[in-house]
Amino acid sequence: MRGTALAAALGVVATLCLPGVAVAAGPGPERAGSSASGASAGTGGPVEGTVRRIALAPKSATEAAVSAHGTERFGLMGVSWKDAAAEAPGKIEARSRNAATGAWTQWVSLEPLKAGLDGDRPGARGATEPVWVGAADGAEVRVSGGSAALPAGLELDLVDPGTAGRRDGAAKSESASGAPAPGARAAAAAVAPGPESTAPRPDVVSRAQWGADESLNNEGPIYLAGGRIKALFVHHTAATAPYECTDSAAIVRGLHVYHVKTNGWRDLGYNFLVDKCGTLFEGRQGGVDQPVMGAHTYGFNSESTSVAVLGDYTNAGASPEALEGISRMAAYKLGQYDGDMNGTTTLTAGATQKNYAGTSFTAGQPYPFRTVSGHRDGFNTECPGHQLYPQLDTIRKSGPAAQLKIVSVNEKPVAPGGTAKTPGQLVVGFSTSTAAQLVSSFELLVDGAPVATVAGGATSAATMLSLGSHRIQIRATATNGKVSTSLPVTVEADVSDVKYVPVQPKRLMDTREGLGVPQAKVGPGGTVALKVAGVQGVPAYGVTSVVLNVTATGPTEAGHVSVYPNGTVRTSASNLNFAPGQTIPNLVVVPVQDGIVQFYNSAGSVDLIADITGYFLASGEGGTHMNLGPKRVLDTRDGTGGVSTAPVGAGGVLDLDLSAVDGLPAPDSLTAVVLNVTATNPTTSSHVSVYPSGTTRTSASNLNFTAGQTIPNLVIVPVVNGKVSFYNNAGSVDLIADITGYFTASGVGAKHAGLGPKRLMDTRAGLGVAKAPVGQGGVVTLTVAGVEGVPATGVTAVILNVTATNPTTSSHVSVYPSGTTRTSASNLNFTAGQTIPNLVIVPVVDGKVSFYNNAGSVDLIADITGYFSK
Repeated sequence: MRGTALAAALGVVATLCLPGVAVAAGPGPERAGSSASGASAGTGGPVEGTVRRIALAPKSATEAAVSAHGTERFGLMGVSWKDAAAEAPGKIEARSRNAATGAWTQWVSLEPLKAGLDGDRPGARGATEPVWVGAADGAEVRVSGGSAALPAGLELDLVDPGTAGRRDGAAKSESASGAPAPGARAAAAAVAPGPESTAPRPDVVSRAQWGADESLNNEGPIYLAGGRIKALFVHHTAATAPYECTDSAAIVRGLHVYHVKTNGWRDLGYNFLVDKCGTLFEGRQGGVDQPVMGAHTYGFNSESTSVAVLGDYTNAGASPEALEGISRMAAYKLGQYDGDMNGTTTLTAGATQKNYAGTSFTAGQPYPFRTVSGHRDGFNTECPGHQLYPQLDTIRKSGPAAQLKIVSVNEKPVAPGGTAKTPGQLVVGFSTSTAAQLVSSFELLVDGAPVATVAGGATSAATMLSLGSHRIQIRATATNGKVSTSLPVTVEADVSDVKYVPVQPKRLMDTREGLGVPQAKVGPGGTVALKVAGVQGVPAYGVTSVVLNVTATGPTEAGHVSVYPNGTVRTSASNLNFAPGQTIPNLVVVPVQDGIVQFYNSAGSVDLIADITGYFLASGEGGTHMNLGPKRVLDTRDGTGGVSTAPVGAGGVLDLDLSAVDGLPAPDSLTAVVLNVTATNPTTSSHVSVYPSGTTRTSASNLNFTAGQTIPNLVIVPVVNGKVSFYNNAGSVDLIADITGYFTASGVGAKHAGLGPKRLMDTRAGLGVAKAPVGQGGVVTLTVAGVEGVPATGVTAVILNVTATNPTTSSHVSVYPSGTTRTSASNLNFTAGQTIPNLVIVPVVDGKVSFYNNAGSVDLIADITGYFSK
């Protein structure tokens, strides 16, 4: 019950710049650098602070004094009297003698403190502000009440601050636990960690490190009733002479002893203190991370915290280091409660009074405040000093991006600490109250690691997630270099309902005609954005990836094209590599962010064509993937597949019946097949289209080639009545098809997860495998499970874009499951000096896949774009 009464009383506690600490000026250089006796004496560890009291001798009913005389050493002094409610009229002055020089300081006026600053406490005494004097061994006090009688029991209080275990005054906290200091009541020790902050927790000299005598604090802390800090009040401690930062810990210890032993308070009044060197000190007990009730701003303690600057800032401003210390603490404490250092808040008055500007407050009524305010904004005082007060505006603008939070995941609202689900793609929307021009960049963090960076004016960032649960945050770097990090949200990546929907091949983009994008070649370093969701029958929502056959034609220089999700950071992965004048296709499975995919050209200029052949949908509709093969199902050179042993002529169509292929399901559950199709021995430049048998062929093509060229491309083609058709546009050409898998409506197969594109292997750099070309008949084996976001288990197949480069002779490469018998099927066919890519969907047996080169030597590159898993 007493604690409840104290909490109510502390809602209105304050100080006249609590507790105003004046530093008496010393006459010589030894004074400035000296320490109090307790701060320099002894080598055996901490020494308890003490207060020695000397009664003032009355000279009359209105005058009293302590004559100048020698004393034991002390560091801080003040005057107190018996009745805390009694007023001390007139003038109270004190001076001290420097222990090193023997010189007396000038007289310093001591201002009486307001009664009840730390609640209505039994035995509390009235007192003045204390004055820090450094190492002193003599004192003198004079009190004149004018025409009014003096209060009874006047005493001079001399404080020896004792010593800390570490006496340099700059020992930083090595722990961020925020646990209450030793000696706090058991209930306080059991307090859960305080809220996570968007700003970093600053280094703070803990109470144990500055030497707090916790035997003085047997009551424990009081926490804000609402558990929320809405404002931070800045104070100064009214020191009037220079001090060394090595004295700072002793000053804080002296304040602590004076407040408890002289004033009778429960603890030191401020929540935090900072010296001119920027060192922060933990003040009132209860935990740096906790909303501790302080005794600092009369009438507004119940919703705020405080930082007091050691020193007097009436005639000079605070140092840049001190201002930075305030800034770091304000950012941290307000960041715990979604506050903006440069914002406003509403506080409810706990007392009826006026502030320094004459604004009236009525107890129980709400009033607007700046979230970083000066003591004078809430109470009639000059604190934090005429020169520090205008510096508060600089502090307000010195923090990191404020109120940084994630507001949506994949366009669906989410609250900090909330949970969202995705089939793999991730678009994180975020907001901050800081103006865009004050933010240099935002980073998207996945499990603590940055995966994407966007400009300071952005409001979203995107990436692809691997299966499982992930901690997602946004980290902002302000133009001043300061960093804030949003509270996390949990995103669970789940592909259990992601299935493939094959479609009749349709052209979505052609830069030669302005289809889908502007009519113009893509220049060096240029990008074009293609909308795919809601186009040509593709659903507007729920599409996780699209399957595009991309063709580069008419390139002016050797280069490459990368296809990647919109809003994500483009990686080094490429999809098509080409030489000047070459026309080359490749199948691409690309994740979809906000319905758009991007195409990047590395050099020269090039026309790009994109035909859609299917998409993956997160709605449970569509087919699941099953591995099969690789197995040759068509070869016009020898009649494999039951076709004629003859090339396909100009305008010719070849129908392939797949019903006889071992391992394929019945036609009614077979939705699409995955074929690696190779054109060889063409007599002229032409293209081949692969499409569902019995349907109307569109303008989409799968392979483009020149006379004499051998070129492969992966095709995912819908199956109608168990058949697919192959069309050749001009001349004649032999066609080969190897099946690597199929999609089924039976639901027994694997689901797709988009990923990347990310580079897994490069024999030129030793990435993933040894740094060396693959020689004739050579095999390299690449670990894919548990790498770059691919799950360690449960993966049935991976989707790789494989590129062959620097071949020394004509050859072919086969990609197949590690540990299995390689068949005659090939994935890439090339000639000496050619660079050629091809998409490969290859089963995973033991977490690895193997690459075989038939002749000569060749460098191989593999970029992953996704995988299938059970």
